[in-house]
Amino acid sequence: MELQLIEIYAPEQFNYKDELLEKFSFVSHWISQQEDQKLHIQILVEKEDSEKILNYLEKAAYDEHNEFDAMLYSIKAYIPSKYNEKNTPDDDKEQFERASKHELYSIVDSSSKIDLSFSWFTVFAALVAAVGVFQNRPALVIGANIIDPSIRPILGISFASVLGEGKLVRQSMVTAVFGLCIPIAIAASFGYLFPLPLNSSEFISQTNVHLIDLIVAVSAGAAGSLSFVKRSQGQLVGVMVSLAVLPPAVVLGMMLGAGHWNGAIMPFLLLVININAILLSAIIVFWLSGIKPANWSEIQEASTSRKNSLLFTGLIGLILIITVIIL
Repeated sequence: MELQLIEIYAPEQFNYKDELLEKFSFVSHWISQQEDQKLHIQILVEKEDSEKILNYLEKAAYDEHNEFDAMLYSIKAYIPSKYNEKNTPDDDKEQFERASKHELYSIVDSSSKIDLSFSWFTVFAALVAAVGVFQNRPALVIGANIIDPSIRPILGISFASVLGEGKLVRQSMVTAVFGLCIPIAIAASFGYLFPLPLNSSEFISQTNVHLIDLIVAVSAGAAGSLSFVKRSQGQLVGVMVSLAVLPPAVVLGMMLGAGHWNGAIMPFLLLVININAILLSAIIVFWLSGIKPANWSEIQEASTSRKNSLLFTGLIGLILIITVIIL
């Protein structure tokens, strides 16, 4: 059982206190009075129950007569007393256990920003992948996929589009493009300075595109999205290996650096196939897992955004399938 703690600082006359403790499931709760006459409410909940409370608080935040602050923490350990109070009203439990929308939003927001950490990890991943391709060493390419952080903003695009968060979509897109330009530029310098590794199987595998690649990309994207919403770090590492965004980007850069414009078509096509498949499968997974805004007006906007995103990625996917068949 994974536990989380919701902590609320509210005025003494907080109108939602009683309803919070009656309407929702929790493991235990504590209420204390602060020196500044504010209430300090702590509610310990199971992970799958936290989003219901946070959505309730998000709606309550629109009430200008009840200003409060709420925070969510992950709990590593909890030792209950024999008198521990557990509230479990007869509400419908979510059959699909996942992290709360608010927790996932915080992760997407932080991973969609370009900072020194993201830049350096991308550079190191690109260097490792380029050497792995040149020396035909699959272990290095696999290691580079694990290091590469560019998959996070790509998943962020899908997550933000499901919520209808246009600003976050644009922010994630800029970071994703930045994360792809770095390995392409580094690989282009390798292709310019050294002869292309035409005998490397790691290089050759990125210059051939088949329909099976699309199936693999969709499956890996769905698995990656599922691991993300469930916050399964161990499974996510395994999925990162199969989400092949970095290898085709590296081979594309090498082709461009060597001036092989025609040869760059296939790795470019494979890169677009992988990114589009990840976006499409991630949108579907996030949608089916019940990620949506709490307020009605935002739900309508998110529904439009999700439909447009599905239509766009689906259309691009169809065009890519036809292109692969023709080629």
